[in-house]
Amino acid sequence: MNIAIAQSGGPTCAINASLVGVFKQGLLTKEIDAIFGSINGIEGIINDELLNLKSMIKTNEDMELLRQTPSTMLGSCRYKLPEMETNPEVYEKILHTLQLHRIEIFIYIGGNDSMDTVVKLSAYLDSVQSGINVIGVPKTIDNDLPVTDHTPGFGSAAKYVSATVQEIIRDSSVYSIPSVTIIEIMGRQAGWLTASTCVLRANGEEAPHLIYLPEAGFSAERFIEDVRKEMAKHKAVIVAVSEGVILPDADEFQSGAVDNFGHKYLSGIGKYLEHLVSEKIGCKVRSIELNVMQRCSSHICSKTDIDEAERIGRHALTAALEGNTGKMMYFRRVSEMPYAVTIEMTEAENVANKEKCFPREWISPDRNQVTDTAISYFLPLIQGEVNILMKNGLPVHFQRPLQMR
Repeated sequence: MNIAIAQSGGPTCAINASLVGVFKQGLLTKEIDAIFGSINGIEGIINDELLNLKSMIKTNEDMELLRQTPSTMLGSCRYKLPEMETNPEVYEKILHTLQLHRIEIFIYIGGNDSMDTVVKLSAYLDSVQSGINVIGVPKTIDNDLPVTDHTPGFGSAAKYVSATVQEIIRDSSVYSIPSVTIIEIMGRQAGWLTASTCVLRANGEEAPHLIYLPEAGFSAERFIEDVRKEMAKHKAVIVAVSEGVILPDADEFQSGAVDNFGHKYLSGIGKYLEHLVSEKIGCKVRSIELNVMQRCSSHICSKTDIDEAERIGRHALTAALEGNTGKMMYFRRVSEMPYAVTIEMTEAENVANKEKCFPREWISPDRNQVTDTAISYFLPLIQGEVNILMKNGLPVHFQRPLQMR
């Protein structure tokens, strides 16, 4: 048989590690001949744009380099599969491509929107008795997938964000005049990544002094009051705010555009709060939007994250070989001290188009901080360093050959 792998949604530091996990397990499975990569997610299957991964990934060195390379080597998409009843032609194209290349297993690496594709595609392939199995592998820096303890990609993003906030703390502390620095962090409507900055307290940092999450609700008046209180205690106040924090009159800083799954393109709350502090308090203030750097900063990735991402890719192929379809692999934390997880399966429909919010019980009563329980949750996910291959003082990345782009 042959298998195919595709990557979808936003890039992460760990999504290629999951691809490597599937690839390595495929090499060890004697029943598997060709291992195809689909260009730009499910679109590559629809348009019959496949690469033979064995012709690209030829050595152990190639696998290790790809494993530590950020972003999606195969490209990505935000394509929403239509309902089978409304557009059967799309499904017929997918089936044609899979059968043309004798593909009996399709592994889709992505987030909650990608699991929507796993659900719809596996149901269709079952309905036509194709014998083709579809398995989902989770990924997202947002950490907002239900069922799983955490998602591949999140640990590395949390490590980068927290290290960057620590550097901002050092930078902001050098001047004698009072200041406020507002750091806008990704996460859609889930505040996991913003909340993860609390791990700095484990190293004795007091900042971020204020942390605001979408799950806590938000008031501009209370925010200004919080900032004033912190300024009475600290010369340089550091605020971490999730991009998903909503204020009705902050819309002027957002485009209003949405993707194919109806998600708003969020950004601008940091700039809005900068203007608010300038107007209401009048001190030195700046906002910093970390933007896409949070997704692909592999130079400071978490070894735990990369290792787990590869492991879950391996398990996905094994699950498909055992006859499972329409499932997503997930992590179940079985021990806190020492940290340990098992890899299990759930129906992909339990994750598709759903969102896991940051626990309300981990948010402080004043709704402007997170509790120490959150620190215990986050710390294991950012542990370890990958020995990044360097050249001329810079990280080396795996790149698809030009003729295969």
